[in-house]
Amino acid sequence: MGNSCSTTWPLNHCLNAPRTSSQSEDQNSILKTMSEPVILPASDKHTATVIFLHGLGDFGGSWYDAFKAYQIVKALPYVKFIFPTAPVRKVTLNMGLAMTSWFDILGLDQNVKEDEEGIEKSSIFLKELIESEIINGISPDRIIIGGFSMGGAIALHAALTYAHTLGGVVALSSWLPLASTFPDALVSGGKKVNLPILQCHGTEDPLVQLKWARLTEQAIKSMGFKQYAFREYHDMDHSTCDRV
Repeated sequence: MGNSCSTTWPLNHCLNAPRTSSQSEDQNSILKTMSEPVILPASDKHTATVIFLHGLGDFGGSWYDAFKAYQIVKALPYVKFIFPTAPVRKVTLNMGLAMTSWFDILGLDQNVKEDEEGIEKSSIFLKELIESEIINGISPDRIIIGGFSMGGAIALHAALTYAHTLGGVVALSSWLPLASTFPDALVSGGKKVNLPILQCHGTEDPLVQLKWARLTEQAIKSMGFKQYAFREYHDMDHSTCDRV
């Protein structure tokens, strides 16, 4: 679950090893399956949607399992859950190894250059998923997006640069990417002041450090969001927990 989403975990490290033709076909089949989102339809009348993005090196299915384990799915029968999987790409931070990633990460330093193109592409991808739900009759204010680590970063970026106000955003062990582009990049900011945003972070996170998360808190509050909440979890690292 949360621990498996560590930024330094190279899921597809074997991609760089020599493979036979049969092995390559098997690997391509696995990656094709992983690229398809895991979708859990509402068990009752569908009136809301949750879209949740995984962290680096993970895939959508693991968060489907996590949501089931925490009884979230059972408690919300009217909600459709969508767990997309990021494309496989080479990640600079992990020595150029190929793995599922929403964008490239060049380093863990606060001032390191960001992959602006990759971030914006993934943000657009998430907005397209949202648009699809709206076309199918779900109001924007009944759609919640979220994610873990880099998945949460994309969720924050998409929510702030999307034309409509969503039902909420959840960012776990995450941060606001391309923070220097805000508030200029904020779309319909005056209409979004009541957008619910929940940011949760562990005090012992060695990858996305707590001080960086607090900078995101400052940035979001400075933009006037009235329903923003920051929850700090003592002794938790770059992972998740069942504490409220």
